[in-house]
Formats: sequence, structure tokens, C-alpha cells
Amino acid sequence: MPELPSGSGGSPMAQLPERGHVAGSGLVEAITIEPPGQPPRFAAVVTDAGQQHPGKSRDGGHPRVRLVWLGQHRVPGIVAGIRLSFEGMLFRVDGLATIYNPRYEILSPLEN
Repeated sequence: MPELPSGSGGSPMAQLPERGHVAGSGLVEAITIEPPGQPPRFAAVVTDAGQQHPGKSRDGGHPRVRLVWLGQHRVPGIVAGIRLSFEGMLFRVDGLATIYNPRYEILSPLEN
């Protein structure tokens, strides 16, 4: 499985393939919880914000990866602001790199 490139001055997330098995890390920028009555699904948007790189997303921000856990209302420990590593099969969904049911590891707790 390829690791996302690092240390080249470029953004690992800016160099994501169109699809394939990848591993990377970043900061959880936002989470999404489906409303009652919808099938359970929990999503987190991860970015490599804070790293210097020329690659930007379409909206001028940092490249992003959406991690989606199907069948989950919440995922323990996943909150906005947490840094984590992830691994899984990457697909492009609505133009955004997306990984369904990824493996993950929390790298640091929230700092108060």
C-alpha cells in the first residue's frame, strides 16, 4: 500500500491518486452527523492545514480527504481539531477524495 509522499515540500494530500489504497494523516477540520431518520453515517473532513505546499483545493483552501464511517452515529475520539492517521481505499465522490470505513489512529488529544 502506498504511503502519501512527504518531505518533498509538496502536500501529501495534494498528491492523492484518483483511487487506490492509501495511508496518510492530518487534522480533522469538520465532522458531519446525519439527522434522525437518515441511515447512520458519520463523516470527518481531514486536511493537512498548517503545512506549506503549493497544491490547494478548488476553493483555494487546503487539500482535503473525507473519511466516512457507514452505520455509525459517532466514532469515539473523532472531533474537530484532533490529529489522526488514516488508511483505506480512496475514491473520488462529488470531486472530493473519500475513504469509507477507514482504519484510523488518533495521534494527539485535543489541547484546551
